[in-house]
Amino acid sequence: MTATAAPARPAPAAPLRVTWVQPEDLIGHELRQAAEDGRDAAEVARRWRAAGGATAPGRAGASPGPADPALRARAGVLLDELALLPCPSEAEEPTGLTAIQREWAPWPGDGGPRPDGGVLTARLEAAWLGRAAGCLLGKPVEKLPLDGIRALARATGNWPLTDYFTETGLDPAVAARHPWNRRSRATSLAGTIDGMPEDDDLNYPLLGLLLLERHGPGFTTADVARLWLDELPAGRTFTAERLAYRNLLDGIEPPHTARYRNPFREWIGAQIRADIHGWTHPGDPAAAAAQAWRDATLSHTANGVYAAMFVAAALAAAAGGGTDVHGALRAGLAVVPARSRLARAVRRGIALARDEPAGTPAGFATVVDRLHRAYGHHHWVHAVPNAALLAAALTHADGDFSGSICRVVSGGWDTDSNGATAGSLTGLLAGSPEALPARWTAPLRNRLASSVRGLDGIGFDALAARTAALAVPAPPADRTKAPAP
Repeated sequence: MTATAAPARPAPAAPLRVTWVQPEDLIGHELRQAAEDGRDAAEVARRWRAAGGATAPGRAGASPGPADPALRARAGVLLDELALLPCPSEAEEPTGLTAIQREWAPWPGDGGPRPDGGVLTARLEAAWLGRAAGCLLGKPVEKLPLDGIRALARATGNWPLTDYFTETGLDPAVAARHPWNRRSRATSLAGTIDGMPEDDDLNYPLLGLLLLERHGPGFTTADVARLWLDELPAGRTFTAERLAYRNLLDGIEPPHTARYRNPFREWIGAQIRADIHGWTHPGDPAAAAAQAWRDATLSHTANGVYAAMFVAAALAAAAGGGTDVHGALRAGLAVVPARSRLARAVRRGIALARDEPAGTPAGFATVVDRLHRAYGHHHWVHAVPNAALLAAALTHADGDFSGSICRVVSGGWDTDSNGATAGSLTGLLAGSPEALPARWTAPLRNRLASSVRGLDGIGFDALAARTAALAVPAPPADRTKAPAP
């Protein structure tokens, strides 16, 4: 009689760890946020450590395993206590629009003549393409530390960075030390790119397009919330957006969605939603910033909101024509409270870039090193260090498209988001798709993948036409209430 083998047992399933929402992980991020905004959280931190709590995950969205129920409950209690601590930075870093606008003054740039429909559509197609290409450049090295990005680029003969990352010729030992982003490796390396793969840095501009098509420029923050619930899969949200989404489902309404147990409220998420507001207000940075504020405050406060306003205003200035990258940055900086951490970081990034004597991509590495020494204590997704790096890269490259996206991605932190914003702004300044190097745009194949309903596979030319149709004419120059630096 022949013995038969027992059927193989299936391997145990990995535990489900929903990232960016676990209270035991949020508490560490909130303690870090408290240190940044000046709240005295030492006693709360002591009690958390005494209860057995750990610091926040360094780069991942969740710790490896769940906490026991008592520790999780303790984390919730302490999160609520932290929210009640006095915040001394609020006087210099308000979130209310009226308080922010008190610092505004007329924008000194004339913005040039208002672009006609054909010019604006071409400019916007370059912006959409630039956003995609810059994002795609940064995708495979997202979450990697700076030394890993440099090692991968050097090992493949692509340093200073001049093209999409590749693993052709990559030493396996280097690859093992610095693995590519798991989700992006198959779609975002040279030789594997076949159209623009899905990314939240493109999903949010798509949602912004739907928002304006449905509600117009007078939309409310509640309209943004309803759109998310209707069109944005919860699994496609991250950090502050995921917590705002959770809060909506718990019955919490805007703007409280931005604050309740949301330690990511000053991270970069609102900034990556800002492009559509700048693109549709050519020559009117103030209106773009105010519109971005209504979007951003669903999920962010203070510096997280300022990052969105900064980008929207800079893009509006560039979309209007008649300015260079430095004028666009001035327009963006001017809508941000001058004493805020984000404004100081942007000014620092610009100054370091201007003072770097070589003016070469290799020279920019010294600027990056100084920024990492100054801001390396922040999480890699925080708005403040990323805004400093973005401003430095754009300044150092003098608004050149390739130079800007390569510099900002080579600088680390949130590589795909920074690459996207740099590509959007310098695409506008380039003025047309034909002005962008084909090595960046040809692999995109005029095709964008997305889980946003009805928009999967859409072309960048179609997106530009729909965006241009939403553009709001800027008021005459003598009535423009855009801010001055």
